[in-house]
Amino acid sequence: MACRWWPELENIWTPLGWKDHCVRFNVLYNGMIVVDRPRMQRNFTRRLRQVIGPGIQLEFRPSLTQALPAPAAEVAPSTLAVRDGGHGRQGWNDDAAPILWTHWEQHGLTLRQELFAHLAGGREVQTGVEPLFAWIRLSVVGGSATPPPDRLYWQVRITRPHLARAMDRFMNLKVEPEQAAYPGKLNLKQTGDAASGGWRVQAAGGTLLAVLPAEDLSVELIDRRSQGGDAWLQIQMPARPGAAADLVLAAVPSEPAAFEAELALGRQQALAQARHHWSNIPSTASHVQTPEEPVNQAIRHGLRLAQLLTVRHPDTDQHVMLTGSWQYEALWSTPGAMVVSMLLDALGYHSVAEKYLEVFREEQGKVRPPGAHYEPHPGYFATPRVVNSIDWLSDHGAILYAACNHALLTDDERFIARWTPAIVQGCEFIRDSVRRRGHGGIEGLMPPGRATDSDEISQFIWIDGWNYKALVTAVRLLERVGHPRAAEFAQLAEEYRTTFLAAFRDAALRTATWEDDAGVLHRYVPTALPGGGNPRHPFYLDTGPLFLVFAELLPADDPLMVSALHFFREGPHRKDFDLRRSGNHPACLYHEISSCEPCYSWNLFHTYQQGDRIRFLEGMYSLLAGGMSRQTFVACETRGGISGTVYTHPLVIWAARLAVIDDQLERGKLHLLRLVPRAWCRVERETVFARMPTELGPVTLRFQLANQGRQLAVRFEPQFRRQPQSIVFHVPPLANLRELRINERVFPATPGGRIELGHSEQP
Repeated sequence: MACRWWPELENIWTPLGWKDHCVRFNVLYNGMIVVDRPRMQRNFTRRLRQVIGPGIQLEFRPSLTQALPAPAAEVAPSTLAVRDGGHGRQGWNDDAAPILWTHWEQHGLTLRQELFAHLAGGREVQTGVEPLFAWIRLSVVGGSATPPPDRLYWQVRITRPHLARAMDRFMNLKVEPEQAAYPGKLNLKQTGDAASGGWRVQAAGGTLLAVLPAEDLSVELIDRRSQGGDAWLQIQMPARPGAAADLVLAAVPSEPAAFEAELALGRQQALAQARHHWSNIPSTASHVQTPEEPVNQAIRHGLRLAQLLTVRHPDTDQHVMLTGSWQYEALWSTPGAMVVSMLLDALGYHSVAEKYLEVFREEQGKVRPPGAHYEPHPGYFATPRVVNSIDWLSDHGAILYAACNHALLTDDERFIARWTPAIVQGCEFIRDSVRRRGHGGIEGLMPPGRATDSDEISQFIWIDGWNYKALVTAVRLLERVGHPRAAEFAQLAEEYRTTFLAAFRDAALRTATWEDDAGVLHRYVPTALPGGGNPRHPFYLDTGPLFLVFAELLPADDPLMVSALHFFREGPHRKDFDLRRSGNHPACLYHEISSCEPCYSWNLFHTYQQGDRIRFLEGMYSLLAGGMSRQTFVACETRGGISGTVYTHPLVIWAARLAVIDDQLERGKLHLLRLVPRAWCRVERETVFARMPTELGPVTLRFQLANQGRQLAVRFEPQFRRQPQSIVFHVPPLANLRELRINERVFPATPGGRIELGHSEQP
């Protein structure tokens, strides 16, 4: 149903590479491969410019003739989405290693490109800039042409990267032809003969590309740069099904010896090492298996992509996350912290989460907070300078929340001991900030600062929401471990919330008004204090008042939250919304996700808290169908805009987890199956949520319909570290359901009802 609401994403690119390596292969929807220099890491870029050189862009054009496009056609300014629709046919092989395929139907042939990445030696990254290679197989997998063609020419266009990226879908992947020509000499060298040696494309910095020998294969380099065109590698091969050509592309120009060692290893050995690398899964990892395979794949590939968007910094040897693979090759810590807490930790990848949290502890206090009324503070968490982008004051709260959430989910004594001083100092930064006077804003809240990429400085609720969320989460952790300052910070949190709510409600009395379809006049709910903010900016939805429910500052049934949700669903912005337009317009909720950046659809926490299962699931499935590619499961920033991210996955995974296993609704209680999709309750297939982390300990839940759908058989296997006050089993709203069998006990069940087991009754 959700796939009918949302067309497939346009203009996607999907990264491939090696965990912690500094360079990635970005594969566009049409099979084009781009290796580009990072443009947003201030200190890192100089080093990588030297390592990567000019970068490379390969475009694959199958043809039945040797005729190349006219030079003028090669460089005509265009947007790829306008030229070819912005869509391709792509997917992943069912393999332990990420192997991305792209299909073409051309000339009556079915053609396939397969690509996987391999690090020289197959080891874990040591420097971050080791030789990295892409193994590319171009093959004929079928054909219906009559008569069948005899020869096929793969024409591989070699250029510099020359595609601009943008949030606006109409400006994204805009061709910049003046940047296209690959600089310097290119030479084609054949080693041995066509049966044993193969061909090498060499540039000034080393070997760029190799074509491995194969039966009845020939290769030619056609360089038309002096005529205003480009360089082309033309590979002639049989057009029969089963014919294939293997290419190896270096992420950075490589010394001949390193390249020859990779070729000598061979495709099968390189693939075996890649499989070993990607099979390294933490022992604590969760396992989720639903009857809906796209859900399973979104989780599987979200985990892979999150680990791929990481680097081991060659200058500092620190492990750091990145926000994107091409354009956002830096870190925005607020969404980055969401990846840690809502994706990695939520799925039991605790060792991975800890690995990328550590840099924040190491760098704590080294960055000045972004606001004129802030001074350097030893407790302030910020983005490490080596991957710095734009500092937001929400970063401190998001990082502190992620660290505390990790501790609550793991009870890892070693982590808690190492991090407790940093957590206490993080709370002290919030304390000292809200006690600061003379800043001209509302005292008792965080002083004015930068909240997003917008230059505006104010007391945005995005800032207060994240910092309050972090503070109350830290209090829960400090209370759990019996820390002597837990009561002090709990009192601070209560004063903070009281001050915020008074200022927020007061500001809500003075904002502009809007009228709904029933003629009722409403006031805009503020997004900044004391003024109110700009309700026409897309961030009014993404980082605005709806966030306050997740932040624990307001419940979903508060009149101001009800009013805000009503505006985004039915207000004037919703009436003007057109799915075909760019994401840069006044934001609204369309099928329960943000029309701007889907990853910030905080309304899910409203419908979750209120038990509005229809709208909650509408939002969760919209994120799956509309916030990421349904082919490669890579996420977008805005639909048709920046791709190559895992923006959307944290909220999807957190929602799926809460729908089935929920330790957040009521502290000390465990709710099970509360919002589970009916599609996950099947006779023919079991649904599994195994080793799911909760604040009570890991929980495994398996369930499947039996007895012609009259019974839901549930296997419940907790590993509690602390016993819940009660366990509430919610009965899914299935018309024929009459019984709930929990392990060996059978309970009468009413669809939509609940069975609450107290401490002594728990299985």
